[in-house]
Amino acid sequence: MRVAIPVFPGVEELDAIGPLEAFGLARQIGLPVEVALMSGSSATTVRGYHGVAFGELELFSENETYDTVVVPGGAWLGGSDEGVRRAVAEGTLPRLLRHHFDKGATVTSVCTGAFLLASAGLLDGLPATTHHLAQDDLRALGVEVLPDRVVDAGRILTAGGITSGLDLALHLLEREFGCGERIASILEFPSPAFPHR
Repeated sequence: MRVAIPVFPGVEELDAIGPLEAFGLARQIGLPVEVALMSGSSATTVRGYHGVAFGELELFSENETYDTVVVPGGAWLGGSDEGVRRAVAEGTLPRLLRHHFDKGATVTSVCTGAFLLASAGLLDGLPATTHHLAQDDLRALGVEVLPDRVVDAGRILTAGGITSGLDLALHLLEREFGCGERIASILEFPSPAFPHR
């Protein structure tokens, strides 16, 4: 499974790093998983919402094929024109998400990354979730919003706020390989689906 996590200026770092860690652990225990942070903007270095710089990134583009794309959120709740709002306004990332979905990829979001999926037309007629403080904004776009940590609509999945990215990755790993509980245990992450014992 080839996983791309496109990051952009103002991205919420944990939205990206949580799934990166879970998929990376899956690879470490021998599963056929490749995961990479990629630049969802035109720059090869991207600075996140809290100032973390992600450097030497390959560009997320139409030229590669991915099985899964995990789209983080960022900066939505503050109402600024950075983060997700800027990426939506620029339009490149939503266009690429649509392209990869049409080519067969499973496209997912963490937190307010759901607005990038909505901008790409990928949430039309589907249930979804996002950060609880942004749910009314997503409803205003005509999306059926559920209060769940992960909403699985087949090839489109969405996760709630920030730490829900781990739940999303664990859910996908369980769905594809049956190893979500094992990875949750290694992470010592008490996912509702896999409570820590």
